[in-house]
Amino acid sequence: MFVDVVKIYVKGGDGGNGMVAYRREKYVPKGGPAGGDGGKGSDVVFEVDEGLRTLMDFRYQRHFKGARGEHGRPKNQHGKNGEDMVVKVPPGTTVIDDDTKEVIADLVHHGQRAVIAKGGRGGRGNSRFATPTNPAPEIAENGEPGIERYVVLELKVLADVGLVGFPSVGKSTLLSVVSAAKPKIADYHFTTITPNLGVVETEDNRSFVMADLPGLIEGAHQGVGLGHQFLRHIERTKVIVHVIDMSGLEGRDPYDDYVKINEELKQYNLRLTERPQIIVANKMDMPNSEENLIEFKNKLTDDVPIFPISAITKKGLRELLLAVVDKVEQTPEFPLHEEKEVQTRVMYRHEEKQDPFKVTRDDDGAYVISGVEIEKLFKMTDFSRDESVRRFSRQMRGMGIDEALRERGAQDGDIVRLLNFEFEFIE
Repeated sequence: MFVDVVKIYVKGGDGGNGMVAYRREKYVPKGGPAGGDGGKGSDVVFEVDEGLRTLMDFRYQRHFKGARGEHGRPKNQHGKNGEDMVVKVPPGTTVIDDDTKEVIADLVHHGQRAVIAKGGRGGRGNSRFATPTNPAPEIAENGEPGIERYVVLELKVLADVGLVGFPSVGKSTLLSVVSAAKPKIADYHFTTITPNLGVVETEDNRSFVMADLPGLIEGAHQGVGLGHQFLRHIERTKVIVHVIDMSGLEGRDPYDDYVKINEELKQYNLRLTERPQIIVANKMDMPNSEENLIEFKNKLTDDVPIFPISAITKKGLRELLLAVVDKVEQTPEFPLHEEKEVQTRVMYRHEEKQDPFKVTRDDDGAYVISGVEIEKLFKMTDFSRDESVRRFSRQMRGMGIDEALRERGAQDGDIVRLLNFEFEFIE
């Protein structure tokens, strides 16, 4: 089974908690705070493994959570950082954030890596909070939560040459004749469901990878038929080999087929029109094919080479394969997404700043505080220590939460809820 789109959940490891500890040694009076910081949580990293061909493994495991960092220790010892969680993906995998639809990574080459979910930093130990006015603080931070997100993995077949054309024009037959691939072929009128890859070797010992891609029909760019399932795979090919049934046995006009397929490619992604095309006039062993080919050439206005062949009798295959391999060697790779030059330049984007908190009301009348910033502060606070709780209340006041609650009509003694924590509003 060929799996080419899957949605999974990834979460970076939480940071380790900082520690509250003091130095107690003989001959060291008033040793002071000595709580170490927690270790960083592990990142979830995707790595390309050229031995993989599909995303099938992700059908059985869809959750990937990194390990948390080690907690801080006494004597100012730093907790151990979590080791990266490495997830293997096949070459040609595009990783897309499910919420923003932004491309996080385009993984093509063997060994290529990308951090998909960063681990949280470790919490600070109490030695970090020492000040002249508070030389022995009872404060330590919990570790920062790791980033969590749902991502969509799309596999786009890595082939040098993609066979395109309407269903039943002979693409699978052509691939089976020129390579060792074994696509299912019979006299049925429906299309290949999954891409078939085959390595083709020419008589002068040059080779390339050819993909028989699912057949296109009109409206595919809008998702009709196999639609985007097909068009996704052709994005990476260097050369498009356009197979046309010259016999017209299906009752279609060969030139009309050619125009419709090219229109679908153009509607899906304008960059597909930049790829060089080679027209294969297939089924030349059938009656009427010669006449149809002459008519096709008269109508054709594009400067595209035409190769008449018969995949069944293997006539014309030698010339076709030599022309294809020449074109593959001359054609550079087409980048799917603009590469970001991280080392040489910094890209600044204007992103709307999210509100640090939001105040709403529950059905039971309690005030509910939510927001990424305040929830992160809450998770990094150690509520078992009074000094940490006081620090958290100061942070809330500094963010303007007290004032916002008053504006919403909060009275003395009203319940305020933050995640799974409840407390009373006190004037």
